[in-house]
Amino acid sequence: MIVDCGIYRDGRRTEGPADFSDALDEARAAGDAFVWIGLHEPTEKEFDLVSSEFALHPLAVEDALRAHQRPKLDIYDDSLFVVIKPVVYEPESDTVSTGELMLFMGDSFVVTVRHGEGAPLAAVRRRLEAEPEVLRHGPTSVLYAVSDAVVDQYIDVAAELHVDLEELETRVFAPSGSGDSQSTAARIYTFKRQVLEFRRATGPLSAPMARLASAGVPFVDKGSQPFFRDVNDHLTRANEQVEGLDRLLSDILSAHLAQMGVRQNDDMRKISAWAAMAAVPTMVAGIYGMNFDHMPELHWVWTYPAVIVSMAVAVFGLHRLFKGRGWL
Repeated sequence: MIVDCGIYRDGRRTEGPADFSDALDEARAAGDAFVWIGLHEPTEKEFDLVSSEFALHPLAVEDALRAHQRPKLDIYDDSLFVVIKPVVYEPESDTVSTGELMLFMGDSFVVTVRHGEGAPLAAVRRRLEAEPEVLRHGPTSVLYAVSDAVVDQYIDVAAELHVDLEELETRVFAPSGSGDSQSTAARIYTFKRQVLEFRRATGPLSAPMARLASAGVPFVDKGSQPFFRDVNDHLTRANEQVEGLDRLLSDILSAHLAQMGVRQNDDMRKISAWAAMAAVPTMVAGIYGMNFDHMPELHWVWTYPAVIVSMAVAVFGLHRLFKGRGWL
């Protein structure tokens, strides 16, 4: 559906025709005005009206309707098409969710299409309307403000994930080794999947931002390169944080698996030690349980207590030996 439609002249919102085509003609005639239309998960019928009025390229329209696109920048004859994936951290479930945001930018117009709930478009529009000196730069200011807001979200989400990672590290490297090993491994793997989803949003956006930071991109204000370079610097920082999270998670998973191996070896040592202690009295009892008449010490009066004491001493000695080596 169409969320908002506004005409901006000299950095300020003005009243204008309700029809898209008339509003666009008026904005182009004014020279210093542009039309900004915002849509949220539009249907094909709703978007057909917008695409026909603004002469949007069919391939870009298809991408905007289907969503599930990688971040990219496509240049067509009459417009610029940019795909950005906002990322939102949900503290209730400690999970990361992604949305999609498409921007069509051309001569005196910008169309934003939002999929999901993570795009900060409403906040960006309010901020720009409160800063007419920025909005005065036309559609480029919208592209810059949206990119800057989304990349700032990346950095905030990365900070939240670092906090969760520290908690996970504390759990994995706890001295007591408490906790279910299988649930810990599952949590690490789930965390890694979230970081991978995060990386799919931040990584591919580097090329479009680098291209916007350079000269020669159609429909982009020539004086905006320093601002997009700033966004690109922040994006590089976010990508470095995401890569750091991924590496740390791999190290934590390896350490957790190594800990599980050490604990299993520890358990095997304990089992072997108890089995060795049980083998001594079993062996002695087996020997004296054989049905032979002529056996040494068989008819001695003190044979039975002597054998019992000998087995107890042997088991006690083995227990002290294994205890001293840390097997028990």
